[in-house]
Amino acid sequence: MTHFIAVPVALSLFFLLAIGSAHGQSQQTTRPCDTPEGKQFDFWLGEWELSWPAEQWGGEKGKLGKGTNTINRVLGDCIIQEEFRFPEGNFDGSSVSVYNTKTGLWQQTWVDNQGSYLLFTGEFKNGAMELRTEPFERDGKTRVSRMVFNNIEQSSLDWDWQRSDDGGKTWADVWNIHYQRKTEPSSTD
Repeated sequence: MTHFIAVPVALSLFFLLAIGSAHGQSQQTTRPCDTPEGKQFDFWLGEWELSWPAEQWGGEKGKLGKGTNTINRVLGDCIIQEEFRFPEGNFDGSSVSVYNTKTGLWQQTWVDNQGSYLLFTGEFKNGAMELRTEPFERDGKTRVSRMVFNNIEQSSLDWDWQRSDDGGKTWADVWNIHYQRKTEPSSTD
């Protein structure tokens, strides 16, 4: 009878030691968000006033559309979280972005109140962050969408939403947003 009790106790001790060892190892490794690459999106942190040509969203030509975007680090400062607001267009969205050390790329998931769910992958190079969707079929064409963060300064940047119908050889602008910093970045932790 003691043999049957000893086996579960021994297995329990083994699993506790294994979990403790794995936990200790994970605390000793560098988190992706603490690497230089994991800080590449820090330029986007903060509160922003946004403006764009109103006709890009069905507005009057020559006028500006306006919105806001708040970008913070969350979940132990390892996730970049976006809260986008365009009140006049009744359009709100949110994204989370993370640096993936296994692929060496940034990944972003976007959702909004219009029912969109988009996945992006990309990288920061040559002074710009570019994130793309996988190719998708629409209207009988294979398309790719991308967002490009460029002209990055401390107090401003430009964001371009573009689409390609030829596999990324050429790009057409869909939405061009100018960011003007409202407040400096902050951490939630």
